[in-house]
Amino acid sequence: MRDLRIPQQRHPEKARKPDTPQSAKPSWIRVKAPTGKAYSDTRKIMRDNNLVTVCEEAGCPNAGECWSQGHATMMIMGEICTRGCTFCNIATGRPDQLDTFEPGRVAHAVEKLGLKHVVITSVDRDDLSDGGAEHFAQTIRAVRHRSPETTVEVLTPDFLKCSSAALETVVSARPDVFNHNLETVPGLYPDVRPGARYFHSLRLLQRVKELDHSIFTKSGIMVGLGEDRKSVLQVMDDMRAADIDFLTIGQYLQPTPKHHSVERFVTPDEFASYETAAYGKGFLLVSATPLTRSSYHAGDDFDRLRAARNKKKAAR
Repeated sequence: MRDLRIPQQRHPEKARKPDTPQSAKPSWIRVKAPTGKAYSDTRKIMRDNNLVTVCEEAGCPNAGECWSQGHATMMIMGEICTRGCTFCNIATGRPDQLDTFEPGRVAHAVEKLGLKHVVITSVDRDDLSDGGAEHFAQTIRAVRHRSPETTVEVLTPDFLKCSSAALETVVSARPDVFNHNLETVPGLYPDVRPGARYFHSLRLLQRVKELDHSIFTKSGIMVGLGEDRKSVLQVMDDMRAADIDFLTIGQYLQPTPKHHSVERFVTPDEFASYETAAYGKGFLLVSATPLTRSSYHAGDDFDRLRAARNKKKAAR
């Protein structure tokens, strides 16, 4: 496996200005408003435990469907992020102090919801010396204590300003899936993800496999931000070089007029083409649709990941 710490040349992408108006959404990405008792019950459990979900904070278009099925992605360490990514609807500023009781409340909600699989994510916490790694580890352990049969997926920050011990702390808690999203192609990082570094994020995911090869690794990108097909295919190659198992690709949707604009809406046929290409490059699992999001159908996807790994082992 090549060492991804050595940068490669990239052709810069042309980005649209954040204040460019968004075009009308096509029919294939329209969703129904959330309703129903199951949705209300899930929402009440979140409120009763004083928990934040990325479903609400990031304005996920699938929130209604997921909450109606009793699924929710827990967002720990508050709702204020120290980064200012131009695609993201989460507030930027100075976060509050960590809540030491939060891991227990997350575990209680997971148990109450009867989750078979839970996704735990967070805001970026550059104000913390470990980026919140120990808080992630404590939450994983608390969930395992209350719900031993629940599989745990983490969607972490990049721990860019931390020592290598931060990543090791999370990996030592042994999540079943370690996800960290690259979000876009490297040429768009200065405009879309200015506080992050493309090759650092790749190296983070590669390092997870070096520390514990049994953990599934996962990453995703958005399309429609101004990237071209060649750049997307190069990202796939970079991910496979980092031994990433699972790739997600979804349509970027502009949260507000102040955020990065939608360059275009990628068609379902183009998503299908990306999926075919990704499987050809060796990913164990690929989800590429307009409404694909990191945590969408995460439980079902985990079962598919295990099945794909077992099939691959049997074929050797």
